[in-house]
Amino acid sequence: MGATLRDGKLAYKTYGTLTEDKSNAIVYPTWYSGRHWDNEWLIGDGMALDPGRYFIIVPNMLGNGLSSSPSNTPPPYDRARFPKITVLDNVTVQHRLVRQHFGIERLELVTGWSMGAGQTYQWAVSYPDMVKRILPFCGSSKTSEHNIVFLEGVKAALTADDAWNHGWYEEQPAKGLRAMARVYAGWGFSQAFYWNQVYKEMGYSSLEDFLVAFWEGFFLDGRDANNLLTMLWTWQNGDIGKTPGFDGDHVKALGSITAKAIVMPAEKDLYFPPEDEEYAVRHMTGTEAELRVIPGVWGHFAGGGGNPTDTKFIDDALKELLVS
Repeated sequence: MGATLRDGKLAYKTYGTLTEDKSNAIVYPTWYSGRHWDNEWLIGDGMALDPGRYFIIVPNMLGNGLSSSPSNTPPPYDRARFPKITVLDNVTVQHRLVRQHFGIERLELVTGWSMGAGQTYQWAVSYPDMVKRILPFCGSSKTSEHNIVFLEGVKAALTADDAWNHGWYEEQPAKGLRAMARVYAGWGFSQAFYWNQVYKEMGYSSLEDFLVAFWEGFFLDGRDANNLLTMLWTWQNGDIGKTPGFDGDHVKALGSITAKAIVMPAEKDLYFPPEDEEYAVRHMTGTEAELRVIPGVWGHFAGGGGNPTDTKFIDDALKELLVS
């Protein structure tokens, strides 16, 4: 059964100035547990997402703790009672912001990492007349069963903590969050990343130091368990084929995309492997779409802004797409 999120809030931040004719807008959604400031590594002077040239809107996902979420919604839909949120829900609300609040009728680009990539695909399917270009990176248009299984492991680790109390906790279930981080650690970076001990180049003294300081620290840094579970459900249920009018047909939805596209999986991403995105690009028959794989060992986090080589690779592709 459905539920209604009444008086919902969408938190966002903009970078740059909207031109008088409103022709320079870009939407850059957030990702699983990310907040708008976590996207700023790809925004800057001289970069593709240059606030001196473009008006960049970074909307926060529903459930991320800034937009309406279990942690900030008043009863009765607070905490464990927060409604299930889809990718389509997120993009529908973002569209209201862009169209009704800013009066923007055309977007130069939609781009995003991970769940931000899923929202990018959804924008292209839901609003084809509005979106000129897309560059989804390290993400997918439909969450694979293998990815769903990974997320089941994450969810099981978090909710096994008795302190979670079925979502009605008074304090964050820290043991569950730490366990969740340990599960995540085996997926976020590639086997080669660990084999080569790249974490030492990041300043961590040992594998255990990396697991505690980076991964446990990541999930203990102001992140709420119910919020994480809400966004996890959104992720598991990601599928552009569920857009009204497509009757669950993922391939048909891919074929409806008209935005010019560069699709960028990472070479060793364990969530969204390149072959999955090659399948998506092959079925984007309504547009000019290119598969461009991010090389290297960083896995999923090739799209996280953690190293300058991958950042430049993504930025260069964005620059190329924006002038096309």
